[in-house]
Amino acid sequence: MAEDSVRPTDESVDAFIGAEDPDGTLAAVDRVIIEALPGISRTLWRGVFWGGTDQAIVGYGRIEQPRPRGESVEWFLLGLARQKRHVSLYVNAAEGREYLSKTYAPRLGKVKAGAAALTFASAEDLDLEVLAELAAHAGRVQPFD
Repeated sequence: MAEDSVRPTDESVDAFIGAEDPDGTLAAVDRVIIEALPGISRTLWRGVFWGGTDQAIVGYGRIEQPRPRGESVEWFLLGLARQKRHVSLYVNAAEGREYLSKTYAPRLGKVKAGAAALTFASAEDLDLEVLAELAAHAGRVQPFD
């Protein structure tokens, strides 16, 4: 990973969510994930993300993420971030060659699905039971390889 890439910090996840969550969306999604994956680690990652934007991401779990070119990198299984106009949930898990974000998107509610990311406006746009199912499924499978 480059020097300016996203890295784990020792910052408090709860303090971050409290400061960056005016509508309660981060707290609601965080609750669902930690209930679906009891005992999963939560770490605040900060740095410059792909595309050059500064990011703060709540990372759940630690995985070795295979990269198409180069060595695997330490990363998170699930990542939650507030953007300017939406919230992103990064899902670094797949069943076979299909990212779970794509598999679950049709059932999650008002979401936009990328290869390994879901975006949505608020927790009210999500079916939180399906989100819990997605998180639990992610905990059982490996990252996309």
